[in-house]
Amino acid sequence: MLARSSTVIHRTIITAATAPLHSSQRKKVVVTALAFQDTYDTLTSAGLDVTRNESTEPWSLDELISQAHDAHAILAFMTDCCDKTLLDACPNLEMIACALKGFDNFDTELCAERGIAVTAVPDLLTAPTAELGLLLALGLGRRIREADEAVKVGFISRLETNLYGTGLAGANIGIFGAGAVGQAVAERIQGFGPARISYVDPMPLDAATAGILSMDAVECLDELIQQCDVLFICAPLNASTRHSVNDESLAKAKPGIQLINISRGSCVDESAVADALESGSIGGYAADVFGFEDWILEERPDRIDARLLSHPRTLFSPHLGSAVTSTRRSIERAAADEIVRWKNDEPYKFRVN
Repeated sequence: MLARSSTVIHRTIITAATAPLHSSQRKKVVVTALAFQDTYDTLTSAGLDVTRNESTEPWSLDELISQAHDAHAILAFMTDCCDKTLLDACPNLEMIACALKGFDNFDTELCAERGIAVTAVPDLLTAPTAELGLLLALGLGRRIREADEAVKVGFISRLETNLYGTGLAGANIGIFGAGAVGQAVAERIQGFGPARISYVDPMPLDAATAGILSMDAVECLDELIQQCDVLFICAPLNASTRHSVNDESLAKAKPGIQLINISRGSCVDESAVADALESGSIGGYAADVFGFEDWILEERPDRIDARLLSHPRTLFSPHLGSAVTSTRRSIERAAADEIVRWKNDEPYKFRVN
């Protein structure tokens, strides 16, 4: 488990505005990251004791255990990891409500063995994540990072031939992973007039959906990467997708291909991508996700490869896929509502284990 930044613990305990009860008679909920006031109000109005992180910094594992060792429920965020260490330290835990879609950093099988329910928020992140994917693709192709720097260091009105880039019109688009996010990318990118949208997924789309989205299936990732100009990585992280984009697949890639990663950092071998950038065999790499974030993996990088950070043909954002204010508020509310259902012994809407 990666030890995240050890900051001073900021904690507020909120009690419900109900008839006074001894704290041991009420269920304790820990909110692990700074949240909207609406989120806390939803929990406290249900008669729950809420301990919350009031800092913008994530708690380290030790800090989280300190706050959650006697908790009955946790409202968790993308900076959290639920593994055996945490579960062993929290014997009273009954449920974890994840304010996120991808729950690969949570050991859902172990939670199930211990009778701990885990819920996620499956739909609310799809549209903003797809939007960010197109933003990264456009920014990378049109060399926005370099163009921004050119203006800041002293712009002179002239023909900037050194900043000529590529667009999406007439491009061959590849989508690795045709789930909700992959389909949302295809839906939005049609308006740019690509030549073709191809995809690979172990569960092919039905003919009607593929037709509406103009998506053509190919047999494997190697075939996809050989023919596309821009590849969107939208697959979930699991044993079969980890490092799917690696030195071998990149050696087969169409020259100048641009990679856009909006799924999980560990779906690509970041070191192999850096090698390909340095050799000039690929045209660029943009990402909103990084391998060091995949806490559940024992073997992962502890930082972003410095070569990626310094290379002019990269463009990054700090995991902002769902970072639209209205979306984040809705995601937190959906997670808090699951905790209220647990407290009221009602069925969950989006249990994942």
